[in-house]
Amino acid sequence: MKIYNSFTNQKEEFKPIEEGKVGIYVCGPTVYNYVHIGNTRPMIIFDVLRRTFEYLGYDVTFVSNYTDVDDKIIKKAKEEGVSEKELTEKYIKAYEDVRNGLNIETPTHTPRVTETMDKIIAFVAALIEKGYAYESQGDVYFRVSKIKDYGHLSGIHVEDLIQGASERTSTEDDDKKESSLDFALWKKTDEGIQFDSPWSKGRPGWHTECVVMINDIFGRGLIDIHGGGYDLKFPHHENEIAQAIAYSNTHLANYWMHNQMININGEKMSKSLGNVLWAKDLLVKLGVNVYKGLMLSTHYRKTLNFTDEVLETTKKEIAKIENVVKNTSLYLAVNRIEEGLAKKEVVDHMVEALSDDLNTSLAMTEVLDQVKVLNQVMRVREKDNELIADEYATLQSMLDVLGFKFDGVVLSDEDIDLYNQWNAYKKEKNFEEADKLRAQLSAKGIL
Repeated sequence: MKIYNSFTNQKEEFKPIEEGKVGIYVCGPTVYNYVHIGNTRPMIIFDVLRRTFEYLGYDVTFVSNYTDVDDKIIKKAKEEGVSEKELTEKYIKAYEDVRNGLNIETPTHTPRVTETMDKIIAFVAALIEKGYAYESQGDVYFRVSKIKDYGHLSGIHVEDLIQGASERTSTEDDDKKESSLDFALWKKTDEGIQFDSPWSKGRPGWHTECVVMINDIFGRGLIDIHGGGYDLKFPHHENEIAQAIAYSNTHLANYWMHNQMININGEKMSKSLGNVLWAKDLLVKLGVNVYKGLMLSTHYRKTLNFTDEVLETTKKEIAKIENVVKNTSLYLAVNRIEEGLAKKEVVDHMVEALSDDLNTSLAMTEVLDQVKVLNQVMRVREKDNELIADEYATLQSMLDVLGFKFDGVVLSDEDIDLYNQWNAYKKEKNFEEADKLRAQLSAKGIL
């Protein structure tokens, strides 16, 4: 398995911390609104990564959190006239509905900030004790100057940050800090949900939460893979690394992975442009397979440009897969052919593409090649039923690794009798009766 490590900016052979196991942490949503399609790209990409590791025999611990304490949550709760708890529960459910609708495996753990507060406070206290953080008027800030390689992940130079800070207007927070570069670990507040701490009633800084959750769940300050969107590189992930260096002298993860953004017809998706596409709506419109096919058509480190042309191409490709799955599963069911065995060497070949830094576009090409193979064996006059069953199982195994959901036809004995009678009427040229049965089979979704 080779992964492009955002920390070193090169593709590296994956070596797990613990043999046969892999720990993955992906930054989850701040739950104050419905998720848009950009939010679902890391959901889908890192699900494929997880499934690839599982196919390769790894025991995967996959963690994705919920940020349920945030200024945006407070503001939205006021707008909707509900408590912050009610708001976050509503949008966590909406998020999970999308996740389930996209056939994404449930994370091993889904920690919430509100449930990790005691550990967050203890972590901040430890950083103060170590001299990496300081209290100021009830707030707590991290001393960025103490981290020698700050900016390594994002490629941002501290000198540029200092220059940028000097060119902007000073804020109230700056007056509390030793340096304008320092970021908040704890914020004193009298607005919204608050928690008791040694410094004030308040809530944690966003950048601290993930580090604490990783330490808590994995039991160490280092994991195999940390993932998220490219927009999280700075400041979020950079600040996570700074805290990990201070707390446990690690870079938090051995491999950092970042997916690029999504554009709509060449433009950045934004509320101001009015081109935001909500995942729940697009999922209903396109269906799970077209949606995922679209997301996997472009390598995760490249910007995905959502256009009508790309969508139409994806629809045609998915239709080819759907047709062969339906036709083959119907044939196997009607003829009561036992489930076949997937050809491991074929699936392995597709997984080789995924093992090369998740080359999903090449993996999709391999799937379409298998569709051609299955169509060919189905067209043969003297059919080899065992071969058909094996090729069908192979295709389904490939689709499973990619997280697609193509359901084959399932028939009851009554359905099979109905289908066979329909064929008999056609052979007898009794088209009136055949049309009646065809209508029944169509109503059942069999034809």
